Amino acid sequence: MNLIEELRWRGMIQDIMPGTEEQLNKELTSAYIGFDPTADSLHIGSLVPILLLVHLQKAGHKPYALVGGATGMVGDPSGKSEERNLLSEDILNHNVRGVQKQLEKFLNFDKSLTNAAEIVNNYDWFKDFSFLNFIRDVGKHITVNYMMSKDSVKKRLEGETGMSFTEFTYQLVQGYDFYHLYKNNNCKLQMGGSDQWGNIVTGTELIRRKLGGEAFAFTCPLITKADGGKFGNTEKGNTW
Repeated sequence: MNLIEELRWRGMIQDIMPGTEEQLNKELTSAYIGFDPTADSLHIGSLVPILLLVHLQKAGHKPYALVGGATGMVGDPSGKSEERNLLSEDILNHNVRGVQKQLEKFLNFDKSLTNAAEIVNNYDWFKDFSFLNFIRDVGKHITVNYMMSKDSVKKRLEGETGMSFTEFTYQLVQGYDFYHLYKNNNCKLQMGGSDQWGNIVTGTELIRRKLGGEAFAFTCPLITKADGGKFGNTEKGNTW
């Protein structure tokens, strides 16, 4: 049983991009999942994505856990009904350390392994990125029509609170993460919860348009609360 067959059997795949299974069967593949550091602990909703990385590593592939030190400053609108408060750099750094400590309990970071797990922080490549450079090097490759077609954007625009420019650009920031890891770490696959599908495919599109490269993606179902809502760092009724 290959990795995708195993995950399907476990009910851990929601959406998958064509060619993903073939890529994983072809070679050792580096893949990543992003984790939100707006709290100093992961929550029950993070469990399935963590297990995706565990199964990926057991199948011989290389897992990257991306801790969003930069994206945590912006706020992901996916599955959110309203904008969340932005955190200071000091609080985010404290939270990043807490999340890293928890991830180290699940993944093997032994550097002698060819598929050793690694933790990366997107603040490292965004901290010196100017706004003008970002809109020139990233923004011009993705149309507003493309961004507005995403469910996470449409739902918020149709709601009463609307959406700030900050949250609207979130999918470009996450898309750039995938582009950066593809270009610098040969990371060809991004995984995540089903609410991340729109953000993830923005990354594959950016890789295609900027580099002419081919990247892959799949998502897992979300663990939800009794009322059907998602677990999240800033959601009520969370289980840490």
